[in-house]
Amino acid sequence: MREIILIIQVVVSILMSILILAQNKDGGLSAVMGGGASFESVKRGAEKVIYNATVFFATIFLINAFIIVFF
Repeated sequence: MREIILIIQVVVSILMSILILAQNKDGGLSAVMGGGASFESVKRGAEKVIYNATVFFATIFLINAFIIVFF
């Protein structure tokens, strides 16, 4: 049983890493230093799906981590 939970943790962490890297961030280092012009926008379409999937897999990751620690 513990091996299955560990495999799930690895798969979820890989998927979460891919989703985080797939998110589009404007600017880069110039935006951090104040050089990038930014504005607030509403997430739509694929951007919203990727964001919601990232939140979902992060939640599964945390729940699974607690299961590994306490059981």
